Amino acid sequence: MDQPQREPDLRLIAFDYAIEPTLLLDPHSDRIIDGNLAACALLGYDRMTLREIKISALHAGQLPALIVFTQAVLAKGSYFTRTLTPRHATGQPLQLEYAGAALEVGERMLVTLTMSDLEERRRRHVDADAEDYMHGGIAAWQRVERVFQDIERENQLILRAAGEGIYGVNAEGKATFVNPAAERMLGWTADELVGREIHAIMHHSHADGSHYPDHDCPIYAAFRDGAVHKIDNEVFWRKDGSPVWVEYTSTPIRDRHMVVGAVIVFRDVSQRREADEKLHAALAEVDRLRERLELENAYLQEEIRIETNPRGIIGQSAAIQQTLRQVKLVAPTAAAVLISGESGTGKELIARAIHEASGRAHRPLIRVNCAAIPRELFESEFFGHVRGAFTGAVRDRIGRFELADGGTLFLDEVGEIPLELQGKLLRVLQEGNFERVGEERTREVDVRVIAATNRNLKQEVQRGRFREDLYFRLNVFPVESVPLRDRREDIPLLAQHFLLSEKLNSDLRLSEGDARKLSRYDWPGNVRELQNVIERAVILAQNGRLRIDLPDGAGPQAATGPRAKTEARPAVMTAGELRDHERSNILAALGATSGKVFGPGGAAELLDMKPTTLSSRMKVLGIEAPRGQR
Repeated sequence: MDQPQREPDLRLIAFDYAIEPTLLLDPHSDRIIDGNLAACALLGYDRMTLREIKISALHAGQLPALIVFTQAVLAKGSYFTRTLTPRHATGQPLQLEYAGAALEVGERMLVTLTMSDLEERRRRHVDADAEDYMHGGIAAWQRVERVFQDIERENQLILRAAGEGIYGVNAEGKATFVNPAAERMLGWTADELVGREIHAIMHHSHADGSHYPDHDCPIYAAFRDGAVHKIDNEVFWRKDGSPVWVEYTSTPIRDRHMVVGAVIVFRDVSQRREADEKLHAALAEVDRLRERLELENAYLQEEIRIETNPRGIIGQSAAIQQTLRQVKLVAPTAAAVLISGESGTGKELIARAIHEASGRAHRPLIRVNCAAIPRELFESEFFGHVRGAFTGAVRDRIGRFELADGGTLFLDEVGEIPLELQGKLLRVLQEGNFERVGEERTREVDVRVIAATNRNLKQEVQRGRFREDLYFRLNVFPVESVPLRDRREDIPLLAQHFLLSEKLNSDLRLSEGDARKLSRYDWPGNVRELQNVIERAVILAQNGRLRIDLPDGAGPQAATGPRAKTEARPAVMTAGELRDHERSNILAALGATSGKVFGPGGAAELLDMKPTTLSSRMKVLGIEAPRGQR
């Protein structure tokens, strides 16, 4: 027996063949569930392709506006917008009006989206007007003329049916008629408005409350200059004194070529403006977060470039062990730390160790070299500024304190902060708030401060160059960074560490003689000087041996006096050894400059030779210049 044929689903057929282009969306999964034939034709996709496109991909670059629209639909049940411009399959943007409606299907909230082509709608209106004109001929034109002459009497039905607010004014600016939609939107009745000056009643002030002179009023301008005036964003005032944001068109009315008044058509755009403001606020927040992330990334990249020790603080001396114990004690607290010591002793390394052992390690350590900031830019660098705060402030800028919120701020060379700004720094440390330059808003921050200095701040306080209260606020937990000459047993460890660093990429090793020579030197430049000496020794190395080049006078303290002078014998090289030494030295210089011979940073500059002299020696020694340097 034949199975009875299944009746087609009329609802699906109605959806497929509906005149208005319609999409069924799942905003939570960013998916187009289906689209009817009209939607496929409008967007230029076949149905299967359309179902595979994400909603956000259809609106590339408009994600914030799309989110605002869909949330408004789900919250209000329905919503419309003209701000979204989907891309046609050819890549061209479409100017559409969206009408969205929420649809509950089981536990899912979907959105039906009806799309109206604004250009097509305009063409239909033009065609309809033309058709009316053609059918009506001269009689229709005469009727239109009479409508403008006596619009209040002959068009009451049209005015009452219109969704936009409509009112007319005569050449004196007094209301001649008001339709019901205008009454509803403004709260005034027609009897209260007709015969009165309309500008003085509902258009007398700007949105900020400042006076709006009637000679600047575009509504009055229409019957004064005879031109159409279209305004997109102004305020009308309701009877209760509240503002309503409107867009309106003021069109002059003519009688026998004389302008006798104007008709005003307006629409309440408060909801659209509210949505736009939310969108702008969201975009501003996105910009603020993007700027913060860019600055954090810039600071972190800067920190990566700064030569730091990835293995932590290196050394086995009693001084280093004492420093490590202090780091372990103070790191878990929120106490301010003042690290004092000579330049090059690794004060920043101690600060980093405290930060990484603290509960703030998930946030960045922001470093400020106070000695490198111009005096006039200190406040902006620390606290940020707003656009226009001073010449050159073309955009808002986040300061170091705000950037370090939740983390640690390392104030290197804190003794260089100008005296007049030390009070503002003290306030932030005590109260945890500040204002950007040029802004009255107070911002809260949670920042731990670690300061470092090679000055004696107590003496600076006595000389009046540093605030005593700021000194006590910073010196909660003092840590001394010991100079290298007071922990000589750590020198070989540090030297070997620098030899093995990725920067040098060297397989050379430190001999006992090298270690003794390094340990006898006083190192006025401390660890930084040691690092430079090791780098230079690698460049000058010969036959797998480092060449430790220390300043004149460096060496064993005991090797002094007449006997030492008689025992010292100069090293003598043969002509061949001298030639090999010069060849090795030039090759080392070329290796250190990545093959660059001339110019800034080239081998000639490194060897302190004239480029022509170096070129001549390379030719004699059989060293071929790298390609591009000949």
